[in-house]
Order: sequence, then structure tokens, then C-alpha cells
Amino acid sequence: MAYRKGQSSGLSPAARITLEIIARLEAGTKPWIKPWRGVPVSRPLRACGIPYRGMNVFWLWMVADMCGYASPFWMTYNQAKSLGAQVRKGEKSTIAIFYKSYTKEVEAPDTGEKTDEARRVLKAYPVFNADQVEGLPERFHPAATLELVEPEGREADLDAFFAAIPVNLRHQGCDAYYEPTADRVTMPPVSLFGGFDHYYATLAHELSHWTGHVSRLGRNLKNRFGTAAYAAEELVAELSSAMLGAELGLPVTHLDSHASYIEHWLKLLKDDDRAILTAAAKAEEAASLLLKLGGRVTPDQFDDASDDAALAA
Repeated sequence: MAYRKGQSSGLSPAARITLEIIARLEAGTKPWIKPWRGVPVSRPLRACGIPYRGMNVFWLWMVADMCGYASPFWMTYNQAKSLGAQVRKGEKSTIAIFYKSYTKEVEAPDTGEKTDEARRVLKAYPVFNADQVEGLPERFHPAATLELVEPEGREADLDAFFAAIPVNLRHQGCDAYYEPTADRVTMPPVSLFGGFDHYYATLAHELSHWTGHVSRLGRNLKNRFGTAAYAAEELVAELSSAMLGAELGLPVTHLDSHASYIEHWLKLLKDDDRAILTAAAKAEEAASLLLKLGGRVTPDQFDDASDDAALAA
């Protein structure tokens, strides 16, 4: 996956949900195909155990997936409090939606006759996932139904290489992404991957985005999907992870999961015949920084990569 930005604020519930769904659809032509194994899901549940219905089902599924929540239970702040629990400090709510029905008196323009007309308006209220709440009864955190088994292919030297890179890394959820504002990489747990080679390859891609932070190589990470700058950054990360794969012996089959970007890359390259040269130079710079931090490259080699980037700019 790519790097993430924060959610838009100040939008109507319908607009917010629609924009998030569009963003997910645009993130990949086959978003259900990932190099890690899926986890069991349940229909989202209210605090009382009654399942959500309609759009809330898909919306809360999506939020849980994006945030890495494992519990199917959602509740308001006061519902958590009534259970003797407390929402953790700093946790942010999402929305659940419902339709409020009411009647409005309307006047017929031709006769002036007044009648009551039934109306419905979409409303939203804030909810938290049980994983955001401390002190809940155990029933709100059902045990996983899948046994977490470490995949094959773990290599001590590759573990040591990635461990040497001073990245803020967390393992949760079912998505891999880099957040520039938090300067953090999120990866699914290793047990969800079919093999350590795919875990390492996916991590290499996200770390390539990580190198672009303003405190490191200072690439432009503030653009939305669909822009030329966004496509350029994805191209840099793809090329960088391919270079790392060549150095570390990692597969590049994970690149197929980014097929949705090809259309944007083609436009980028057609509009600027130097774009691929610039992307390759920046990818070399990113890969060299990671290889240097991981103890696989000398400072002199890193300086050469910086020179190449400057020539292509």
C-alpha cells in the first residue's frame, strides 16, 4: 500500500463515507488480493450485541480494517462508561449513521392545501471500537478463530538488517502503509503473510516511502491519490523496493498488487520523458539510505547515489 493522510473533516456523513470508499477502491484494482492471509470477520455489533445493518456494516468493517481493530463491538462514550470502562485518552471516534424520520407540513402550490409529508434525514453519532476502550468485560474481545502460525522463510540476517533501521514500526490490522505526519510504518502481523519473503518485500516498499520524510530525503509526500506527484512517489517506492529486492534476495511479485498505479505512471512518463530518470535516481537514493542504515552499504556508495539524484533532478 501507499502512504496515508488524515481523513477529511467538516463533511456530511454521506460525503465522508463516500470519499473513504472511493479512496479504498482507487487504492487497487484488486484490493482483496494481498500477500498476507485474511483474518476472520464478524458483522459489526452494538454494545448490546445487536448487529449493525445496512451501510454501517460495510463502513465499520472498513474503519476496523484501516485502524487494525479486531473486536466486532462498537459503542458510544457513555455506553463504555456505563459498562465500567473508559475510552483511552487520545483515541478518536468514527461515526455510525441512522435515519431520523419526521413529518413536515407542506402546502400544495396550486390549491394551497396543507398536508403532512414524511421525511427522513441522515444523522450520525460518534462510536468507538472495543479495542479503543479499557476495562471492558472479556466478551467484547472474542478470541481469534485462526491459529497464528509463523510463516516459513525467516532469515536472521534479514531480521537484523530491518531491525537496524530506526523506523517507528507497528504491527496491526490487515494493511501496510506509511503515515508521513506520524512518521510511522504499519504492517500486518507477520503471521498473516504466506511467507517471510513477502513480509520482507512489503516492508521494503513501506520503508522506501519512509525515506522520503522531511527529516531524511525530503520528498513530496503531501499529495492525494490521482495526482502526478502521488504517482511519482509510488513509482519511487516501487523502484526502490525492487532495488532492495535485488540486494537482499527478495521477491518482486508483490509489485503486481500495485497494478492500479500503472495507468497513472504511464501518464506521468508520457507527460515528462525525464520522469523515469528522476524516479530511478530518487529510488537509488532511497534504497541506498536503507542499505546504509541496515549495514549493507558504505558511506561512499551512499554519496554516489545522492550525486545521481542531483543529476536527474
